[in-house]
Amino acid sequence: MDLQQARMLRDVLSDTAWWDRTRAFGRALRTSTRTPGGLLLIGPPAAEPWHLTAHLDDEARFAGLPEMSPTLVRWDPPRGAPSQLAVGLERLSTAKRGESVLVVAETAPEALLERVHDVRRGGATIFALDTGHTELAGIAHEVLSVDTGVVPAGNAARTDPLVEHPAAGPAISFEGAQHLLSLAAAEAEPGMPKGLRSRLARLLDAISGPDA
Repeated sequence: MDLQQARMLRDVLSDTAWWDRTRAFGRALRTSTRTPGGLLLIGPPAAEPWHLTAHLDDEARFAGLPEMSPTLVRWDPPRGAPSQLAVGLERLSTAKRGESVLVVAETAPEALLERVHDVRRGGATIFALDTGHTELAGIAHEVLSVDTGVVPAGNAARTDPLVEHPAAGPAISFEGAQHLLSLAAAEAEPGMPKGLRSRLARLLDAISGPDA
């Protein structure tokens, strides 16, 4: 899915409760992340959220929100990887108040749950994008669940971002939800000039400190 398709999907869902929840989730993510480099993305070892990281980075640059440019946290980055792809799990141990960890997981193995639980104790705000069938809801401060259980099985259902289901209406795929979240997370606040919220956040940190 490219940016134009993602925006078309957003327009289709603009009057639905799902988009309202996604916008609220994105707004909370912006509010809790106060410094550039303070938004950390992690997923299960076998499904690191590469695509959401890339799309969020694009949207953050376009919106003038450097604090929303994400850092991909990897389980085992290879030696010699570029700096943006070489951030390992040790970064989670330094996550603090004013920073956010976004967990992107269709399934959440025990190792991931343990890491997230440890990060929460350190003071960072935990967000989770999941399927509603993980244990992340018991750990995260904010959860956005994609009920993929109503999407029919099959390859077409997994790749189609919007699937019409006769009993439940439109169902969002997990991939489609990630694209929508990247748009919602960088959405401008009503009446606020581009980049102003970022400058206000940095001013607040200069006055009160990031842990206030």
